[in-house]
Amino acid sequence: MRFFAKIIFICNCCFIASVIFRYIEINADKAEKNPNIVGFQPLESTLIILGYGAVLFNFIFLLSSLIIYLIKKEIPVAQWILLFNLVLFIIQLIYFLY
Repeated sequence: MRFFAKIIFICNCCFIASVIFRYIEINADKAEKNPNIVGFQPLESTLIILGYGAVLFNFIFLLSSLIIYLIKKEIPVAQWILLFNLVLFIIQLIYFLY
């Protein structure tokens, strides 16, 4: 569970980076500048795929944490990681639904 939480944390950081990249590219297109943010295209593509896939992984992680909590066992993850993932999951839902 701890390893899975660390992977989710990395995916959530990639989500934040991909949202920032998207807004920079939108503003660069409006200003007719070169929107190439990261000079290495495969790296940028990987960040975007991990970032947008974070919603699914985050949902699975939070659901499994809820099930462990309802069984009355202690969740083997630091509280700040759990809270960070929960807040980012809410932000991700708002981002993708609106």
